[in-house]
Amino acid sequence: MNIQNLHNEIREANLSYLILAQNMIRADRAESLVRLGLSEDVAGIIDQLTAGQLLKIAGSNMLMCRFRFDDSVVWNLLLSHTKEQSQSQAQGMHAAILMAGKAVEVA
Repeated sequence: MNIQNLHNEIREANLSYLILAQNMIRADRAESLVRLGLSEDVAGIIDQLTAGQLLKIAGSNMLMCRFRFDDSVVWNLLLSHTKEQSQSQAQGMHAAILMAGKAVEVA
């Protein structure tokens, strides 16, 4: 993959993420703060972005989203395969609880 292709992929990922985040914030602000791991201030900024601003920000060569967790326990819960649906659902809920419990980083 060459640099131009990489920048195009980053731009597309950024735009998709920003549009998703903006829609989530507008639909259910409280839930979006937890699911996206955003502070109220950042959610307010994203909510107010115009289409032109979304495109400008998305055009950056820096990826806007990132993995919120670096805990191997969460990854193992998400990756575990079990034949019993109830156990699989419980593991997914446990992973969601652990991720939601992570404090939002304020820069």
